[in-house]
Amino acid sequence: MNLEEVKRCLEVLDLRERVIVKLAIIVGMRPGEIFGLTWERLSENCVEIVPRVYRGKIDTPKTNQSVRKAALPTGLSADIAMWREFAVDKKPQAFVFASERKTPLAKENVWRRNILPRLSTVGLEWANFQVMRRTHASIMKQLGVDPKWVADQLGHSLDVSQNIYLHSGSSRTAPGSAASTGKGAR
Repeated sequence: MNLEEVKRCLEVLDLRERVIVKLAIIVGMRPGEIFGLTWERLSENCVEIVPRVYRGKIDTPKTNQSVRKAALPTGLSADIAMWREFAVDKKPQAFVFASERKTPLAKENVWRRNILPRLSTVGLEWANFQVMRRTHASIMKQLGVDPKWVADQLGHSLDVSQNIYLHSGSSRTAPGSAASTGKGAR
């Protein structure tokens, strides 16, 4: 996604989904890390990534590098504080994105019911969580952010961050291609 597409994406989403997508694009979090996030792991300027949700189960992040503290920009902290006012449970151990039963929301349900329909209205139905993480890496490169910082933010080695996640220019091509389906797209 380019900056204009990111802006369109964020404009069409409701608060909860906007915070989820900002955590993916601006912070570079994986969906399992987002949906496994608890209030006690959030501070004003960072998020501590320890648990994740994978296939409906709470477990530890993908790799040792994935256990990390990721920086939160001020604007996102304000959105998170606003979301907390509407949250199902505000206790420190509660999930930031909890169901009515106080379990983590299912990524697939949130995506299919709340995010994808909105993105489709602005021509961004090809975007997915992987595209959003790659967008984070690519935008950080465009802004001249230190590559090691970006790799740490994503929970990657520098090699993975540079050789797999970074894309220059628009990667999208014809409908039906890997890029148009979000595979390898930024």
